[in-house]
Amino acid sequence: MEIAAPCDGQTGGGGLSPVLYFWIVLKASLLSTGGFGNLPSIHSDLLERNWATERTFVESLAVGQISPGPNGLWVVSLGYMVDGWQGALVSTLAIMLPPFLLLAIDRIYRKVQHHDAVEGFMRGLGLAVIGVVSVVLWGFMSSEGFNVKTLAIAGGAVGLGLLKKVPVAGIILGAGLLGTLWF
Repeated sequence: MEIAAPCDGQTGGGGLSPVLYFWIVLKASLLSTGGFGNLPSIHSDLLERNWATERTFVESLAVGQISPGPNGLWVVSLGYMVDGWQGALVSTLAIMLPPFLLLAIDRIYRKVQHHDAVEGFMRGLGLAVIGVVSVVLWGFMSSEGFNVKTLAIAGGAVGLGLLKKVPVAGIILGAGLLGTLWF
């Protein structure tokens, strides 16, 4: 897979504002449960401003999955793809700030975490993330076009993922190889 070079925020819209980009990633990270929870919000905000494309997101997710470290680091590759090293640095700072803020309020959370309202809120938050991530993933799938080959690759990846016997990096690399052969 050929990874896009940094587009410096010029995917069709105005120039990327580092301050606004920081806020977009920070806001999404504050309101997510980690991993891909920030994907729908960042996806919506960047596409709305023409700072990224569907392909940029697909590629950054792939790079994030095959890279060592937590799932949430896909945002760093997205930052690089939309604004070079500056975007990667801004993304890194924006996704690191929420955990540090949570450390500051951890003592309070530990006192209330078992209250029904807090547990319900956290469960609802997690379910909302599942729902909106599903919508974004459906959009990715639609942008690739539905045919037997795309459905076979996506379906195979889902099946292997559910089996939990093949590492995620292996699934992604295998899908990449199939894509190379088929497309």
